[in-house]
Amino acid sequence: MNSNNKVACPLDCYDACQGQMIDGNIKGSKEHKTTNGKLCVNFANLLKEDNLKKSFFEGNEISLKESLNILVDKLKTTTPSKTLFYKGSGNIGVMQSVTKNFFTQYGATLTKGSLCDGGGGAGIEAGRQNVINPPIQKLIDADIIIVWGRNFTVTSSHMYNLVKDKTFITIDPLCTDIAKKSQIHMQINPKTDYELALLFTRFAHMQDLENSQFIEEFGNGADWFFDIARNRPLVSYEATTGISLSQVYEFFDLIKDKKVAIVLGLGVQKYFEGAQITRCIDSFAAYMGFHKQDAGGIWYLSDSGFGYEKPFEIKGTNKKVSIPEVEFSSYDLVFIQGGNPVISHPNTQKVIDGLDKTFVVYFGTTLNETCEYADLIIPSCSFLSKRDVRLSYGHELKSISDVVIAKDENTMSEYELTSYLIEQFNLKELKKEDEIISYYENHKPKLEDFETFDFVEELDIEPLYKEKTNDNFYFITGKSKKSLNSQFTNDNFVYLNATTNFKDEDIVNISSKYGSAKFIVKINDDVKSNCAFFFAGNKNANYLTPAKEDESSFSAIFQEVLVEIELS
Repeated sequence: MNSNNKVACPLDCYDACQGQMIDGNIKGSKEHKTTNGKLCVNFANLLKEDNLKKSFFEGNEISLKESLNILVDKLKTTTPSKTLFYKGSGNIGVMQSVTKNFFTQYGATLTKGSLCDGGGGAGIEAGRQNVINPPIQKLIDADIIIVWGRNFTVTSSHMYNLVKDKTFITIDPLCTDIAKKSQIHMQINPKTDYELALLFTRFAHMQDLENSQFIEEFGNGADWFFDIARNRPLVSYEATTGISLSQVYEFFDLIKDKKVAIVLGLGVQKYFEGAQITRCIDSFAAYMGFHKQDAGGIWYLSDSGFGYEKPFEIKGTNKKVSIPEVEFSSYDLVFIQGGNPVISHPNTQKVIDGLDKTFVVYFGTTLNETCEYADLIIPSCSFLSKRDVRLSYGHELKSISDVVIAKDENTMSEYELTSYLIEQFNLKELKKEDEIISYYENHKPKLEDFETFDFVEELDIEPLYKEKTNDNFYFITGKSKKSLNSQFTNDNFVYLNATTNFKDEDIVNISSKYGSAKFIVKINDDVKSNCAFFFAGNKNANYLTPAKEDESSFSAIFQEVLVEIELS
């Protein structure tokens, strides 16, 4: 059997699965701890994808060579700063960032911030100087796992399988599958997670459960943090969070003297003050001493590249624009790699209007909704036909990808395209591909733990419930079992609780400050009654969301919005 048969799943999820090509079929790798011999639904769906194998210019099929000539000519006749490089997360292998090297040298405008995790990452980094998860074994060794704003069985199915026999507590506005498996489900009101963290901190102090040793040895500002928590009556938290004090007592009875892990999701930080919200939750974890124990800790979306060199990164003076606030119409050329901003970017109408007014190049493996607005389409080769390494943001393990299927001659890898463009523009050459891959395969970074923990000492968060009325709803999103963001199948329904008095198959118009769209209703009592729920990848959901950045990390704030619903 060919020993070079490993396949790393490139998809944007926590598990970073690794497969193997065996007798012409991809099987889950048994040597990879989280994959553990099984492929998840998303990896299986990816293997069924019909990959793009043709180039197109203005809707007409052309050769790969012709597409490259058009791209080079367009780049040479466009002012570099009027070119925008926009990279999505359709493939997040380490080799996919190579294209940024060319566009940096060329002088293009780059993006900064995130459509995903930026606010939460900034909050955690402010407390402990990095965004690094504990070793996966500490999750496996925990007694209790608190799933906070994370659809754990869906977004992290392999990690979940390692700990599925644990006792779970879920904090989420939705009654997710993991909530149904949990001993306690706290169905919290959106954007009140920081208040629940403060309430927990108050209870911990009342019951003498704070970890004084951790606070004394590693903590800065714990007293200030506690002062925030005790600055209001206990019952006031009950009213705003939607969580009863009796349930909080039950929570502490369950976790007392246990090894506790928190798996923290992205939903808690999709707001203007997302960094403060996440930092508040992390501060509660520190107050309890969950950090630096033999088991347990807190898992978020970590910095997967921590401890590795960045082989493609070069210094440049390029202008950088906030990704959620980008004005596509401000550029003469927009180069989109592996992204689908027409679906995944906030404020869909603004995105479409902007792309309509510029020259759009799309470089990716499959046709998507954004391709409808692309003038030039260049096919990237399948992940099965290029070498890569996938670093995980869910755990410390990595996955290796070999070439297991011959590359289609009408496609090219990101490394090949970048090398070609660098040659055409006479720029500094890249490191050799084999050298880069070998480094990632053989380098094992040290997982550095923080030396001090800085508790959040002040909060300035504007609650959404101040604007909430009986006539509007919190806008929330989550992951689907059948798709990954805008990839694979789309679920374009709005999910509402039966108490809203809407009915299955009602056609409704949903509006916000930022736009409106029509949806078909699906009644589902797993959704909290004051929420309108949409699966990520819903074609119309982002007509409702703000193209605005958060307060600290140039990141999107998809859920900083209330919506009104009317029968259409």
